[in-house]
Amino acid sequence: MSSPYRSMPTTQSRAEVVNAFMRGVYGWMSLGLLVTAAVSMFVVTSPAIRQAVFGNQIIFFGLIIAELALVVGLSAAINRLSAGTASGLFMLYSALNGVTLSSIFMVYAQATIFKAFLVTGGMFGAMSLYGLMTKRDLTGLGSFMFMGLIGIIIASVVNIFTKSAAMDFIISCVGVLVFTGLTAYDTQKLKVMGDMAPADDATAVRRGTILGALTLYLDFVNLFLMMLRLFGGGSSRD
Repeated sequence: MSSPYRSMPTTQSRAEVVNAFMRGVYGWMSLGLLVTAAVSMFVVTSPAIRQAVFGNQIIFFGLIIAELALVVGLSAAINRLSAGTASGLFMLYSALNGVTLSSIFMVYAQATIFKAFLVTGGMFGAMSLYGLMTKRDLTGLGSFMFMGLIGIIIASVVNIFTKSAAMDFIISCVGVLVFTGLTAYDTQKLKVMGDMAPADDATAVRRGTILGALTLYLDFVNLFLMMLRLFGGGSSRD
């Protein structure tokens, strides 16, 4: 992830700039999660919308493709976007993800979803705090976790055809390890970005916080889905 910054601030201390930057990252990430949750609940409680989305594979997979395009486009074009456009695209992605993620309410019991969310929140918070506080360089960990992520993707594709419950359990366990590790690594990387943030360029700072929010949002959601698969035992509703 390239940094959108080119200059160093001179009027504020490094600590103040980093703290403000990270508050922005966590603030936008939290807002994105709230939008996702609100949209998911709206879809679940609206039979007509639920039928329109999940009763038509073209619409459902179209939404998946749109989400992927938004993530790639936002990440690649962040330096060329206005602050408002970047923020709007992130909110749009969060809303679309809420639509597709509403499917978990059709698969898992609400108690299972709630427990998985609480555990995910605790693990994410602990690992993000570690990434902020540790003096250890986590670059090596990030590279290792990225290789693990590639392995998860390949194994998941293979398991679509093999439908192995044992493989699904292993993928979920490895996934939890990978996304907890990525949370710490990404947090440390964002802290470095914050340290380079130009305090006199509000647009650049907003771009950076949106990109950081998207990064941690993806870590959180993927960790949550892996935990949900473990808590749900790979089975359908209780």
